[in-house]
Amino acid sequence: MRDLHCHILPAVDDGSQSLEQSLEMLEAARAAGVTSIVCTPHCRSPYFDYEAMWQSFETLKQAAGGFPLTMGFEVNHTKLLELGVEQWAPYLGFDGTGEFLLELDTHCSERDFDEYERTIYALQGMGYDVIIAHPERYRAIQENIELARRLLRMGCKLQASADFIAGGRLGREKKPAIKMFDEMLYRYIASDAHRPEHYAYLAKACSEFRCRGAHMRV
Repeated sequence: MRDLHCHILPAVDDGSQSLEQSLEMLEAARAAGVTSIVCTPHCRSPYFDYEAMWQSFETLKQAAGGFPLTMGFEVNHTKLLELGVEQWAPYLGFDGTGEFLLELDTHCSERDFDEYERTIYALQGMGYDVIIAHPERYRAIQENIELARRLLRMGCKLQASADFIAGGRLGREKKPAIKMFDEMLYRYIASDAHRPEHYAYLAKACSEFRCRGAHMRV
């Protein structure tokens, strides 16, 4: 089972704050049934430091005892536009898979989706398979699930963050997530883990909801 979204790299964002904590997260991931991890530190202000994040990845990889780790980023849409899509997208996709994890803005409105569409098509034109991180968290989708269907029609894949099972990071994600599972809109469940105990959410979410996604993968 691949965990394609987590904040396990030590001391680079609001996730793990030390190598020791990262290794605790790794053990919790194993206990939840995870067999490989894509490390996805935030590409958004104030955390983004590309070189430091790669150095942190190498540190963790050396300490992980051969556990399969690869590098990626959780790329915030606003930050991506600030950096420049064409200039930076080639450095921010998942290493070796052609996947790109895109985070939209939490308080987005329906009007923002015209701009998101342009960015997504630009990424797809560069050859990326675009994965939308935790759509259940975005206000516009909470208000109008048709926007999630619109992302699917554009060729995106949707990833649920497992903490929806406890209400979500912002406390209002469970209801929209269940609705999207009921409509089989998700392709992935990921931990979005920031600390070891978040992997218990992943185990529970996979147990209860894995069968409620179209071609669900984790």
